[in-house]
Amino acid sequence: MRKFWLLFAQATTIGLAILFIVNTLKPGLMHSGVVTLYENMPGSSGNMSTASFSAAAQKVMPAVVNVFTTSEVKNPTNPFMDDPRFRFFFGDQLEDNAPQQASSLGSGVLVSHDGYILTNHHVVEAADQIEVALADGRKVKAHIIGSDPETDLAVIKIDLGNNLPAITFGQPDQAQVGDIVLAVGNPFAVGQTVTMGIVSAVKRNHLGLNAFENFIQTDAAINPGNSGGALVDVNGNLIGINSAIYSPNGGSLGIGFAVPVSIAKKIMEQIILTGSVTRGWIGVAVQEITPELAESFKLGKIQGVLISEVVRGGPADHAKVKAGDILLSVDGKPLIDSTSMLETVAALQPGKSVTLKLLRNQREIAVQVKIGRRPHPKPQE
Repeated sequence: MRKFWLLFAQATTIGLAILFIVNTLKPGLMHSGVVTLYENMPGSSGNMSTASFSAAAQKVMPAVVNVFTTSEVKNPTNPFMDDPRFRFFFGDQLEDNAPQQASSLGSGVLVSHDGYILTNHHVVEAADQIEVALADGRKVKAHIIGSDPETDLAVIKIDLGNNLPAITFGQPDQAQVGDIVLAVGNPFAVGQTVTMGIVSAVKRNHLGLNAFENFIQTDAAINPGNSGGALVDVNGNLIGINSAIYSPNGGSLGIGFAVPVSIAKKIMEQIILTGSVTRGWIGVAVQEITPELAESFKLGKIQGVLISEVVRGGPADHAKVKAGDILLSVDGKPLIDSTSMLETVAALQPGKSVTLKLLRNQREIAVQVKIGRRPHPKPQE
């Protein structure tokens, strides 16, 4: 019996020793209740590549600023602020400490090293004071260089030397449906924020937001405070200025609109050079040619726009253009719709004489018109 217990003790000791060795050298062979975690070493990516837009975000964020404005409280200045579908997304009223003062929030984009900032007209239109907060925490007063209500763009400037971070402009009209984009701004005053989405559509118009519309539509989340911020591609290059969202309650529903960089650049350059934007004008109101109108005028497949009104004393009136004429081309450029007509005329230099090709009483005629200067829209009361 004593011999049996001696053998049992020796066997148990040897077994425990073997288990200890196996557990030390091959822990995976032991089935226990402890889960073994495998972690990637810092700096090691293994065989898997992870998509990241960190480089693009880090490139653009220093050039996006927060714009704080203070103004006297007046009647609503923009009829679209209460539109049930469209909302301009800057902070309607962040503070109301004084009965006659209100503070609002928007965003802007540094476009030059000496402090020119591109933003939205509706962010600064009623501002008595403008303060800009940079991504590095610095705050400075800004002043308006000029603005263009008809594209909802404005240029303001800060004076902090010639070494400020400036955004890189993307190629004009490079945005395509399906492209990944980043929206950078300061939504709800929570601080600089980057959101991601895709280009949902391009050349959106007839929305009733601006006189000149050619929006990039995106589903990147943009909210109150993003107005005037940057819409950039995956390389951090500017492709648009965020301007409005489609929303019944002011929050993001995945439909946002940005002014393309091709338009923003032209407007910005004119404002910096002259303080305003000059456009051509002939003094007519037009409407689209619907199938019903085409049938009543017996137009067939002719493309153009119907002149519904001629401004008395305007360039078209002096050229004997009449309401009911079909405008087919301007300066040799065929017209497809009212948008193309508006853009074609606006691009002409005031004082230049051009030919209008018209269809009147089933007969094509040509008249000479001297381009006038498009009147500036009257500010809303």
